[in-house]
Amino acid sequence: MISDKVSVIIPNYNGARCLRGCLASVLTQVSADRVIVVDDGSTDNSVSFMRRLFPRVRLITRKENGGFAAAVNEGICASETPYVFLLNNDALLTAGALEKLVDTMEQGGEHVFSVGARMLTLAKPRKIDNSGDLYCSLGWAFSPGRDRGLGEYRRRSRVTSACAGAALYRRKELLDLGGFDEAHFCYLEDVDLGIRARLHGYINLYEPAATVLHVGSATSGSRHNAFKVRLTTGNNLYLLYKNFPVAAVLTMLPCLLIGQMVKFGYFAAKGLGGAYVQGFREGVDKIRHGGDRKQRIESPAQLWNLLVLLFEMDINVIRRVTG
Repeated sequence: MISDKVSVIIPNYNGARCLRGCLASVLTQVSADRVIVVDDGSTDNSVSFMRRLFPRVRLITRKENGGFAAAVNEGICASETPYVFLLNNDALLTAGALEKLVDTMEQGGEHVFSVGARMLTLAKPRKIDNSGDLYCSLGWAFSPGRDRGLGEYRRRSRVTSACAGAALYRRKELLDLGGFDEAHFCYLEDVDLGIRARLHGYINLYEPAATVLHVGSATSGSRHNAFKVRLTTGNNLYLLYKNFPVAAVLTMLPCLLIGQMVKFGYFAAKGLGGAYVQGFREGVDKIRHGGDRKQRIESPAQLWNLLVLLFEMDINVIRRVTG
């Protein structure tokens, strides 16, 4: 049974309006005792709602909002199954999605670290919201399938990282890698984890046969806003510092500079240039305080994995954009 293999971790912050539908979809595929909702300091009625309507679902309450990474880490540590499935509170599982993710994980073998579902936009279910995340030498993390139609991205494929909004992970390996980096708070913590997994020889997959319907930005409020731009900008800088040696960054530097100038221009045109600059400063602060988290290339195998990762990132982007 899937319940013997998977725990479902749902982080929640002021998401009472979303939880009923999310949990109803989950409980058709896994037993309540394998579902863990981590309430991250909500100020709405999320906790009382959970206790009243879903008393058999395990509820972990945090006093203060520590961000997505801290919330899911607590849920993962509280679980006991070989796999953990992370699901946003504004997402709905479709029939058989969880079973398909487990099948793909087990068919792929022990070198598969994570498998992400195909996320469709709830309001426009014929549009893709996420098809796995890619990262390229421009310093951009993005889902190439976003806003594309259902006829595209229908094949299972390797990605830089699975989107943690709906992704299955090997629990032991995730913990061995140090879990999600809580310095990210939220945004790009899944890309950071995916890159760390790749450095250690694992792969991450996108599985289009497992479908999730996603509201999107239910907590932050919109696709582009000052909060999101600030955090993604700072976290991206921190991610680069953490996972790539100086030589690799210098090799990528011309592309990185172009990528950052383009992004600044894009956000400035939306009135978010100030948030971008503030995020860049915060990224520098995270680097100053995160020296102990920097990944070390300790073996030829890790160096090879890094080189393959760099190659795959750009080749995949070229294929997705031109294909």
